[in-house]
Amino acid sequence: MNTLIINEIFFSIQGETSRSGLPTTFVRLTGCPLRCSYCDTKYAFKEGLKKSFDEIIKEIKKNKTKYVTITGGEPLAQKNTLLFMEELCDLGYSVSLETSNAYTIKDIDSRVSIILDIKTPASNEADKNLVENYDDLKPNDEIKFVICNLSDFNWSKEYINKYNLTSNCQIIFSPSYEEMPLSQLADLILRDGLDVRLQAQLHKTIWGPVDGK
Repeated sequence: MNTLIINEIFFSIQGETSRSGLPTTFVRLTGCPLRCSYCDTKYAFKEGLKKSFDEIIKEIKKNKTKYVTITGGEPLAQKNTLLFMEELCDLGYSVSLETSNAYTIKDIDSRVSIILDIKTPASNEADKNLVENYDDLKPNDEIKFVICNLSDFNWSKEYINKYNLTSNCQIIFSPSYEEMPLSQLADLILRDGLDVRLQAQLHKTIWGPVDGK
């Protein structure tokens, strides 16, 4: 029986990416080898219960939406995540995956929209970035940079140019909550004429920073 260790499954409004505003079922997996400075889901590092694919899908079906986001923790830290996402796609769900840039994305089902979180220096995990992942990105995938300060912003600009990332897919700049003011990041993007999407975490605007959701 195929299983995953699940931290939580919940129904909410997607607050990030190009799917922002859409009612979405979130499947949060347990476990992450990274320790980003701004992490707001530390409770997912170890807390969780083993569930079969059938049990997880049964919970997903309770919600009236085709959108499912697989998140963590780090979902790709569990090897069965790939098979589970494939099964969800076969069932007709529109699946997105929120993943750090610390695991290969090569074997992910092509129907899954990948949100690749490239780690900036202020995250303290920039050394985990896998450059080889960029060749496997699809046009409907998205790259995210969480910007904590001006140094992160400048680093991200240089990084995008170094790897020509604008030719891969949409790029998102997201301010680290309560570190980088949204207005400041907006002004910097406009000042430099960057081809990126500014992301405000809509769910936190609606409900505030409640357990990272």
